[in-house]
Amino acid sequence: MKKKIVEYKKCFRDKNFLFSFFSSLFLLGVSMIINFYAAAYATSRASSSVTDIILSNTRVYDVDIIFVYGPILLTLFILFIALNQPRSIPFIGKSVAIFIIIRSVFITLTHISSFPNHIVITSTFFNNAYFVGIFTGDDLFFSGHTGMPFLMALIFWQNKPLRYIFLAISVLFGVIVLLGHLHYTIDVMSAFFITYTIFHICEFLFRKDKIK
Repeated sequence: MKKKIVEYKKCFRDKNFLFSFFSSLFLLGVSMIINFYAAAYATSRASSSVTDIILSNTRVYDVDIIFVYGPILLTLFILFIALNQPRSIPFIGKSVAIFIIIRSVFITLTHISSFPNHIVITSTFFNNAYFVGIFTGDDLFFSGHTGMPFLMALIFWQNKPLRYIFLAISVLFGVIVLLGHLHYTIDVMSAFFITYTIFHICEFLFRKDKIK
């Protein structure tokens, strides 16, 4: 505990860290606003659905609970890791923000509606308009559920336990959204390739914040 307190004191006495820390929070806030409007736009412009090699040949499974509360637990897990490694906070925050911004751009470009038979999110809380683009809406390409844990796996690649935990979560979430027919197969498959590129963009943009 004492070591953690000392580490936090060092971090928050470091002007460079403070600037990076607050800029990451600002960038995260901006990304959330962009995501909200991008998701609302994509949903309002959604056209027809399309066939899918997997979804067209499988029945719908009720994965409501895992789909909604899985990412919430993932977020808490990431926060726990970040708080235990304060030096990692700026890079994690900025990487997540860039991920959200780039995904927001993608979802505004393609306006395909959800697959016809898919589960409906029943939580009255998360069906609120404020959560458009998180658990509801036609913001499909690419899958954030799949991409976000994969991004964390890339960030913590040198830490084998965390790497495998995040990779497993990424695959699990990918399977979950397909079972619930909440994303098309291409949304899930492309998430790995796009997220890999996003990670390297973040490595280039935020070299000084990169987790050693």
